[in-house]
Amino acid sequence: MAAFPWHARSRNYTSEFESCRLEAVPVEFGDYHPLKPITVTESKTKKMGRKGSTSSTSSSSSSSMIDPLSSVLDGTDPLSLFAATADPVATAANTDSTRKKRDKDDSLAVGSDFEPWSSKRGEILARYTTTEKLSINLYMSSEKGKATTPGSAVSEKVRTRLEELDDLEEGSQKELLNLTQQDYMNRIEDLNQSLKDAWASDQKVKALKIVIQCSKLLSDTTVIQFYPSKFVLITDILDTFGKLVYERILSMCLDNRSSLPDNFTPESVNDTAKETCLNWFFKIASIRELIPRFYVEAAILKCNKFLSKTGISECLPRLTAMIRGIGDPLVAVYARAYLCRVGMEVAPHRKESLNKNFFDFLLTFKQMHGDTVQNQLVVQCVEIPLYLTLYSPAIDWILQCIAYRAPEILLTEMMERCKKLGNNALLLNSVMSAFRAEFIAARSMDFIGMIKECDESGFPKRGKLQVTMQSSSAEVTMMESKNRKRAPAWTEREHLLFRSLGLNLAMADPPECDRLQILNEAWKVITKLKNPQDYINCAEVWVEYTCRHFTKREVNTVLADVIKHMTPDRAFEDAYPQLQSIIQKIITYFHDFSVLFSAEKFLPFLDMFQKESVRVEVCKCIMEAFIKHQQDATKDPVILNALLHVCKTMHDSVNALTLEDEKRMLASLINGFIKMVSFGRDFEQQLSFYVEARSMFCNLEPVLVQLVHSVNQLAMETRKVMKGNHSRKTAAFVRACVAFCFITIPSLTSIFARLNLYLNSGQVALANQCLSQADAFFKAAVSLVPEVPKMINIDGKMRPSEPFLLEFFCNFFSTLLIVPDHPEQGVLFLVRGLLNVIQDYTWEDNSDDKVRIYANVLHLLSAMTQETYIYHLDKVDSNDTLYGGDSKFLIEINKLCETVIAQILDHLKTLGQEETLKRQSQLALYFFNSILAHGDLRNNKLNQLSVNLWNLAQKHGFADTKTMVKTLEYIKRQSKQPEMSHFTELALRLPLQSRT
Repeated sequence: MAAFPWHARSRNYTSEFESCRLEAVPVEFGDYHPLKPITVTESKTKKMGRKGSTSSTSSSSSSSMIDPLSSVLDGTDPLSLFAATADPVATAANTDSTRKKRDKDDSLAVGSDFEPWSSKRGEILARYTTTEKLSINLYMSSEKGKATTPGSAVSEKVRTRLEELDDLEEGSQKELLNLTQQDYMNRIEDLNQSLKDAWASDQKVKALKIVIQCSKLLSDTTVIQFYPSKFVLITDILDTFGKLVYERILSMCLDNRSSLPDNFTPESVNDTAKETCLNWFFKIASIRELIPRFYVEAAILKCNKFLSKTGISECLPRLTAMIRGIGDPLVAVYARAYLCRVGMEVAPHRKESLNKNFFDFLLTFKQMHGDTVQNQLVVQCVEIPLYLTLYSPAIDWILQCIAYRAPEILLTEMMERCKKLGNNALLLNSVMSAFRAEFIAARSMDFIGMIKECDESGFPKRGKLQVTMQSSSAEVTMMESKNRKRAPAWTEREHLLFRSLGLNLAMADPPECDRLQILNEAWKVITKLKNPQDYINCAEVWVEYTCRHFTKREVNTVLADVIKHMTPDRAFEDAYPQLQSIIQKIITYFHDFSVLFSAEKFLPFLDMFQKESVRVEVCKCIMEAFIKHQQDATKDPVILNALLHVCKTMHDSVNALTLEDEKRMLASLINGFIKMVSFGRDFEQQLSFYVEARSMFCNLEPVLVQLVHSVNQLAMETRKVMKGNHSRKTAAFVRACVAFCFITIPSLTSIFARLNLYLNSGQVALANQCLSQADAFFKAAVSLVPEVPKMINIDGKMRPSEPFLLEFFCNFFSTLLIVPDHPEQGVLFLVRGLLNVIQDYTWEDNSDDKVRIYANVLHLLSAMTQETYIYHLDKVDSNDTLYGGDSKFLIEINKLCETVIAQILDHLKTLGQEETLKRQSQLALYFFNSILAHGDLRNNKLNQLSVNLWNLAQKHGFADTKTMVKTLEYIKRQSKQPEMSHFTELALRLPLQSRT
């Protein structure tokens, strides 16, 4: 093939820059400006009173900030226009009415700040378990009374249904004995499903029988330690039944309406629905036993809304009074809890009913120590401490309902009642768990006094302790040993109450004058605890109080005490969650890490985390806090030494099994630390830190990459600060930075990380006049290209490497423009070496990236022929200065251009097959644009080559017509410039072929 000589066009970069600038247009006052408020014309339509009159429109301007989208229809928002036609008086009345109704509803409804029963359900089931055998009575279906004819009278149907209910109490049951806890739960679930099936098949009486039968189970305390869980299971069935009945009656109210409003009145309920509702209450009233009658009526309490506005408020006191007939105090307190639960759903504003339930419970409180209960516990071999904990879920729930949005004065009343009962610890703990933390905190000293005088019978004495990490008194479980011994000090049970108090003080602040005394009183109790688990459970809560209100000194004292208690017998190994919580609380409140790390006991506290996985999590927590809260760069040796130790711990946890995501997270945290270290203008100290960091974090590649970037940035900062003062010391320092990078980069495994860092480091070396070092970096990059694999891993997925290689070459070419030739290496030695590598690299058969790279080489070589390059580096003489436009230099460039053009044209020939014609068209146009931008088209051969490429791009119909049209329009516009007049002739030779 004949060679095509390359003639690059001369460029005047200054004039080109000027021609590309936006035209400056003077803006007079009042003209449009993008930062000015938008002016919208608002059209107001006035209705005329006469028939047939037309409406008149008036316009007004407003300069207020208005959403521009609202003015798309001549400044008139259609919704606003519609609203303007409405009656303003009626609109205002409706709005006021709606607002009042909403405010009223909000005052009655239970908000999201109320913890629902469903959140407690799983906890109770998990905690109150048993290994003893259980029994259950199953309903056995009977055919008695079912043979009724269609013509039966209504009285006959009523008699039949009553007989069916009597049938349940006359022995149509089967008792299952010796059930395990899981078997029992499965049977209850079967009953729940049977209830749903019976309802779905319109067997309403059968469904009621099942509910009655289940309710009766709540009177059975044979296996007393399982009673709270039994209550949860049975009330699930009751809730299901109540929902089914309510929805059934509600559906009967609809008639032709799609739905009833939530606040419907009995007047809007039809007679059929009311009659059905009354029928259900009559059926329930016929239940003979108290407990099932109470529970079933409570389950459908909401249905009173269909009958009377005051039905619910009248039923609540009556049901409260019914509970007084239940003799067993445990059964009674759970009945009260269920009534409070239902009451909060249907009438949360009826606080007097909730209060009455709790006060009734207090009146019967002494029954728990009566002979009947004691005899029952002896028979079941249950100790009184375990028995008392069975009350906790019910008491906690009742008090939660009472305390919800209750005034502060109610807490005062509760405290007085607790005092009358001898400051019973069980009640006191529930009170502190239920009421708002602000109320408790304000009375902290009063509660401390009550705790000191607490009635020891109200809380279990020291025995076998199990304490979880929640705030409720239901979390405290004690099992007294068989050989009862008097607790040596109040401390052994008092700390549980102090823990509940501490949980409140973590959320609200006590009076400032009491804060130190509160801490002293609490820690006086906590530090005397002998059991490590008791100690850490309580100390973990009070650490937050200490951090909130005191200084490093007090926190250090607390940490020293924790170390003292948890170190013997390696007790800390069983308390890692609590110890982690302590660390989290400390770093939450102490954001000055110089203060934190100067605390004498902080690092010894970290040493207690001996388990590697836990230790790493703690270190990650510390680093996240540092990166989040450290505002300014630091060189504080206390911080640096401590965090280097923390980061080293994270780094050393990496092994062959560590997941890539975990490595990335650890590297990100360490990099965040490295970026925050600055020694100001002490550049040598900064470099020493980076050298130390490299030796410590060599197993995390992202950290090494960050270190190279940081050192390059340090070298450039040195150049900026020392500008004009290039002493030998400065030059030596820069060479040290360059050496750091040159040594570090080969240790990386990512091929493109090495390529880009070689390029970046070479640029930094070049900018600092380290020419030989820059050449070394660039040569290393060139020699590395053949090692680039076909596929690389990007975020866990294999991707082709050629697009990344193309991007790298484009960046490299931009740098090579200003790299001066080495006097001993020959003309353009780096460009020639790079072309050899490109030629020898094995490219994908279906890829055209090689040609695109060659086109970019042409761009580079064209820029090198200019008398003055488009950009330079300060104090670096590029080839335009070294050669000064020497003809031999230009001849060498033209020879390289001819070689590159030949390679491109050869590749275009290989794309002549039918399946590659589209690629040929795209590449032909790409090469045409390259010649158009950089070639001197006054040269006949180059001009003819461009015409041939234009025709080739359109030859087989794969060219994009829009692109071709725009390109031709651009050529015609350029031809109007004096130096581009030859484009006029070129445009005439470039036909546009239409697709037909």
